[in-house]
Amino acid sequence: MAEVATFAMSDQLLVVIDPIARRTDGESVRIAKDVLSAGAATKVCLPEDPDEFARALARRGSRRPVVVGDDGALLRTVALLHRQRQLAECVLSVVPVGGALSLAGSLGVPTGAVAAARAVLDGAERRLDLLVDDSDGVVLGGLRIPPIRDPAAPAGASAVGPGAGRPWLRTCQSLVRTLVPARGAALPGSPGPARLRVEVDGSTLVDLDQPVEGVSVTPGGAGVAAVEVRPASVGAEASPLLAEGRTVTVSGAHFRYRADVAVSGPVRRRTWTVGEGALRLVLPGR
Repeated sequence: MAEVATFAMSDQLLVVIDPIARRTDGESVRIAKDVLSAGAATKVCLPEDPDEFARALARRGSRRPVVVGDDGALLRTVALLHRQRQLAECVLSVVPVGGALSLAGSLGVPTGAVAAARAVLDGAERRLDLLVDDSDGVVLGGLRIPPIRDPAAPAGASAVGPGAGRPWLRTCQSLVRTLVPARGAALPGSPGPARLRVEVDGSTLVDLDQPVEGVSVTPGGAGVAAVEVRPASVGAEASPLLAEGRTVTVSGAHFRYRADVAVSGPVRRRTWTVGEGALRLVLPGR
């Protein structure tokens, strides 16, 4: 994670406030707006649906975008910029507001409105790795097979990228939809062993003849992903299989996977590739 640049107080900001944040924690939204407006020239946008959200970002001009919202809003923003091939040119800031903030916190963003807004003004751009799958979906924090429910995330949240099997504008007809359980997207706690082939940079880490309890893939920094496979065992717990690489392919029987806060699938094969330094995120200066 490399520090790239700090920002001047004279920067102009485009503050896009997610409607869920406005409804769930209006006080934190107000505080964030006050802090940002006191430190920089701001233009505030209040989109009501995905189309308005996309148009606001597309018309940002030279303003730095600041998303005020939860993990779902952060993921939608990154997915949108990625699909429009604008992620490389966009320095993104986030003020986490809402119920699910664990992803933003894991990336280093303060989860308090005041601290996060001050980081927008005084922080530094850092380039973070992410994962891009072969259906153009993006993963910021990591993925897991089988999906295990994160208590901090909305139940049944739909995927933010085409990896969910549907175009973004279809799955996100309303930003509020992320709070509605998706049919068939159950999050089992222990669905049992699966038979999967896991390949890292073309080399097989585990094959179909070895049942596995779980697979996790996390952007590890330095352009590689950290892969952990937990083999199924009888009696004593089997040691996990570990590897690092730039591409990870999982194939076999139909499987679901949890990427950040979203559950996708079922699919028979999926490949993830590390996007080194692809996310330009403003974090507190050090």
